[in-house]
Amino acid sequence: MDAVKKKIGIIGGGQLGKMMILEAKRLGFYVVTLDPTKDCPSHSISDEHIVAEFDDAHAYVKLAKKVDVITYEFEHIHAKVLEDLANNGHLIYPSVASLKVIQNKYSQNKKLGEHGIPIPRFAKIDSPEAIKRLGADDKFGYPMMLKATLGGYDGKGNALVMTEADAEGAYMLLGGDKSEIMAEEFINFDREISIIACRGIDGSRVIYPPAENTHNNSILDTTIVPARVSQEAVNKATEIADKVMEVFEGVGTFCVEMFVTHSGDVLVNEVAPRPHNSGHYTIEGCFANQFENHIRAITGLPFGNVALIKPTVMVNLLGESDGVARLVGLEDTYKDPNVHVHFYGKSESKKWRKMGHFTVVDDTVNGAIARAEKAKEIVKIIGV
Repeated sequence: MDAVKKKIGIIGGGQLGKMMILEAKRLGFYVVTLDPTKDCPSHSISDEHIVAEFDDAHAYVKLAKKVDVITYEFEHIHAKVLEDLANNGHLIYPSVASLKVIQNKYSQNKKLGEHGIPIPRFAKIDSPEAIKRLGADDKFGYPMMLKATLGGYDGKGNALVMTEADAEGAYMLLGGDKSEIMAEEFINFDREISIIACRGIDGSRVIYPPAENTHNNSILDTTIVPARVSQEAVNKATEIADKVMEVFEGVGTFCVEMFVTHSGDVLVNEVAPRPHNSGHYTIEGCFANQFENHIRAITGLPFGNVALIKPTVMVNLLGESDGVARLVGLEDTYKDPNVHVHFYGKSESKKWRKMGHFTVVDDTVNGAIARAEKAKEIVKIIGV
C-alpha cells in the first residue's frame, strides 16, 4: 500500500462510480465523489461527496486538493478544467489528452483512422445538402447514421437517415446549425461486440474476452460471453482493442465497441475511456472484474486475472415505469442460485432508465441464456 496512491477522486456518482468504489474500499482506499445529486448511487459508500455540477470548475479544484489521483465514470465532463489540473501536477487517469479526443466522435474516428484501425466511413456534416451529397455517393450512400459529435449516449444524439427525404429532419433533430454533426456509413453487421481492455501506468495491458451485445431502443439489453463469433473475429477484435489502448495511451479501463460484419470484418464503432455497461459480466464471470482492474491501473498495482471463469450472460434492468424505485421479484429470481442481481440504488425509476442488472453463469452459453431468459421474466424495477 505504501507504493500506491491512497486517495481516489471519482467524477460521477452513478452506478459505474459506485462499482469502482466497492472495489476501491475493498483494497482500503479513501474515495471522494463529485456528483450533483445528493442521493446518487455512490453517496452512501463515498468517504466524502462533493455535491456540485459537472461544469463547476471550483468543485474540480476542490476535489483535486483532497485526493492523490482523479478518475471518472463518464466522458462528458469538463476537460479544460481537468487539463489545467493536469498541467499543475495533478494525476488524472485516463489521461486528459485521450479524454479530449474521445469526447468528440469526429476527432475519435479521425484518430483511429490515422492509426490504421478499421472504422466505418465518416464525414463531417454542415447542412442537409451535405447529407444528400453523401447519399448520392456510391461509396457512402443510404442508409447512413448521423451522430452529434458531442454528448451522445444510449442512442441519444443519433439519427438514422434511410433516404434523401429523411435528410433535413434528421439534421434538425440533432441540432442542425447549433451542433457539430457527422455522418457515418451504416454497417449491416452480423454481431455487435465489445472488448474491455485495461492499461497500466507502466504500459502493461490486459484484455478481457469479447462480449456479444444486443440492444433495445438503442440501449444495451443483453451481453453474452463468450461472444458467438468465429475465432478469426475474436483474434481480429483482440488485436484491434490492444492497438486502441496503444493509440490512446490510456491508463485504466477502456471499452472498445465493434461491429462484426457478415463477411467477418471487424470495425470499431466507438471507444469509451472508462468501465462500461457491457463489462458488467466481469463481476461474476471473471477472476478480476473491470472495476477492480481500473482501480489497480490508476493506483499502479499489477492487474488481476481477466480470464472467463464460466460462460456468463448479463441483462440490464431498465425502469418499467416512473416513480419511487422498487425492486420486485427478487425472491423468486433467487430460486436459481446462478443468478446475481445488482440494484444500483437510484431513488427514482424512469422508463428506460438503467436501474440495475443481473448476471447468470452456467457451464454452457446456451444454459446461461436459458437461465437469463427465465430470470428476465421475473425480476423487475418499477416506479411506485
